[in-house]
Amino acid sequence: MRKPIIAGNWKMNKTPSQGAELVNELKPLVANADCDVVVCVPATDIYAVAQAVKGSNVHLGAQNVHFAESGAYTGEISADMLLELGVEYVIIGHSERRQYFGETDETVNKRTLTALNKGLIPIVCVGETLEERESGKTEEVLHRQLVEGLKGVEDLTKLVVAYEPVWAIGTGKTATAEQANETIGYIRKVLAENFCAKCAAQVRIQYGGSMKGSNAKELMAQPEIDGGLIGGASLKAADFALVVNYNK
Repeated sequence: MRKPIIAGNWKMNKTPSQGAELVNELKPLVANADCDVVVCVPATDIYAVAQAVKGSNVHLGAQNVHFAESGAYTGEISADMLLELGVEYVIIGHSERRQYFGETDETVNKRTLTALNKGLIPIVCVGETLEERESGKTEEVLHRQLVEGLKGVEDLTKLVVAYEPVWAIGTGKTATAEQANETIGYIRKVLAENFCAKCAAQVRIQYGGSMKGSNAKELMAQPEIDGGLIGGASLKAADFALVVNYNK
């Protein structure tokens, strides 16, 4: 049985004090959650939020990690830096990183392997643009991103995959629950055929396209969907708690 995982991606929002305040407000609201609860915060917020989540069921995540242990990579963050601060999860290959910061399937792969080797849990993002979807390339794009991005991964169960249709991120557009389920089913099929059938059945796959309190229950009822990577709805404790408590 795959345990659901709801992760908030704060993106470039919240100062350290605002982040700690949000988490302190969130903790009692999600204390009885039946899923894993994660907040993926900006690098500057990690220390403050690490203190705030102590003793709670809220897990700490980062939004990026470099593949080198250290060196001349101005502005980047290493796995050891994250681990020392108590980070458990890290988002890799988010579409905004691919779109604005030159992330490729190759760099996603290098970052993912480094994160796994260090004991972090990667949340590896895949997804197609509106143009790719409308030209019938969704499966081709996802196949490439998965096979290239996860090359060399020995145990898929040590990571999380997030399917985020780029056309549904922050646009208010959402894939129907059936569309999302069908595409995530395809992702699981690709993982089974190219990596390990048993692992593919166990790996948790999130949906990451404008999931919020009003549609979380319907999306989470789908058999292939194991959670959500939540953007805008994770920036207010009450909104995020509605998603986390989708089954209550």
